[in-house]
Amino acid sequence: MSSWQIVRVVAGVFILLSVALGAPSSPIFVSEWWLAFTLFVGANLLQSGFTRWCLMETIMRKLGFQAGN
Repeated sequence: MSSWQIVRVVAGVFILLSVALGAPSSPIFVSEWWLAFTLFVGANLLQSGFTRWCLMETIMRKLGFQAGN
């Protein structure tokens, strides 16, 4: 997998997990504050879409993952 694919998979997992932990109707509900993490991930995805820069992707490349096309 390339770095951009890993970033999107991790972002998707973070969003799904944080919604599950933050939604009061979820069986694994912990606190509504988990929804703030969902907002953080979504804002970072939005920012990276406009600026074409993502910190996590930069970190993935430095760890040796190949940049995508």
